[in-house]
Amino acid sequence: MKNEPRNAILRTESVQAIDRKVSVAPMMDWTDRHCRYFLRGFSPSALLYTEMITAAAITHGDRDRLLHFSPEEQPLALQIGGSDPAQLAIAARAGQDRGYIEINLNCGCPSDRVHAGAFGACLMLRPALVAECVAAMRAAVTIPVTVKMRIGVVAGEGARAQVARYDEDDYRRLHDFTTQVAAAGCTRFIVHARKAVLGGLSPRENREVPALRFDVVQRLRSDFVNLTIDVNGGLRTVSQCRQALDWADGIMLGREAYHRPYLMAELHHQFLDDAWRCASPARLLERMAAYAEREIAAGVRPSSITRHMLGLCAGQPGARRYRQSLSEGVREIQSGPDAVHAIGRLLRGAAAHCVPDSMARV
Repeated sequence: MKNEPRNAILRTESVQAIDRKVSVAPMMDWTDRHCRYFLRGFSPSALLYTEMITAAAITHGDRDRLLHFSPEEQPLALQIGGSDPAQLAIAARAGQDRGYIEINLNCGCPSDRVHAGAFGACLMLRPALVAECVAAMRAAVTIPVTVKMRIGVVAGEGARAQVARYDEDDYRRLHDFTTQVAAAGCTRFIVHARKAVLGGLSPRENREVPALRFDVVQRLRSDFVNLTIDVNGGLRTVSQCRQALDWADGIMLGREAYHRPYLMAELHHQFLDDAWRCASPARLLERMAAYAEREIAAGVRPSSITRHMLGLCAGQPGARRYRQSLSEGVREIQSGPDAVHAIGRLLRGAAAHCVPDSMARV
C-alpha cells in the first residue's frame, strides 16, 4: 500500500495536540464505540464524543464495559451526566484513567428521562451547582473539563410560547451561568443554539422547534473572549460550517454527520488538513470488515455494528441497494463461528453498490 493517500486509513498513534475545530456530538443510542470507529474513517482528527453515560452508572456499574473503546477512536471525549459533585469526580477520574482526552458535562439534554434524573438541560437553572460539579471534576483530573449546554431553558405552562422569544433576561441568565461555571475552571463551552423546553416537547422537537439563535452564541463569544465557545445545532453543509467558524472557535455536528458521514471527510479536508484525502468506500468497508470480524469473534452482535454504517453511500447512486444489502444481509447472519466470515463477506461485498469516484474525491 505504498501509494495510498496520506492518512487514508487511520493508524493507531498516540494522541498529541487536539484540534477541536470540528467535532461530532454525543448522541444517545447512536455514538457508541462501533459508530465512533466507523466515523473515524472519515476524519483522522475530528474530536468524537461518547454517548452520555451517567456518573452513577460509572461509579456503581461495570466501568470496563461502559468506558471501553478502541485506540483507533482517539481523539475521544467522554460525556457524563449527573449532578452530584463527588460522583462526577469519581466518574471523571475513571474516564481519565482509561484514556479519554476530555470530560464533558451534559447541561443540554432536554429529555424527560434525563430531566427526571436532575441532570441535563435542567442544570442550567442551577449555575452554582454546575460550578460545584465542574470544580470537583477539575480537582480530580488533569485533562480538560468542558460543558455542553443550550442558550436557555424554559419549563412549565406556556413553555411553547416562551421558546419563540429570547430577551435580555434570557441572555442575562445565560451570561450568569457561563460566568459562574467559568470561574470554577471550565474554559470550553459547546453551545447548542436553541432553547431547551423541559416538558411539552419531545427530544426530536427540541432539536427542531426552538428557533436557532446563532446570534446569541455569537454575542456570548464576544462577551467571553478568554473562553473557547463552540457552536452546535443545524449545521448541515460545509458552507454553513465555514460561516460559523468565522466567529466561533469550533463547530459540533450531530445527526448530519451520522446520516451523511462523508461530510466529515469534507470538513476535515477544508478545515483540518487540506492535503488529506478520504479513503474510497471499498477501503472504508475493508477497514470495517476487519473490525467487525474482530468484534464479532469477541461476542458482539453483527447488527450492533452495521446499523451505524447505512449512511456510507448517502445521496449517491447505489445508496438504496447498499442499505438493503446491509440490512437484509445482517439478518441472515447466524451466531457462531461462521458469523465472523459471514460479516466479512457481507461488508466487503457491499462495496459493489458504492460509486467510488463521486465520494472519495475530497
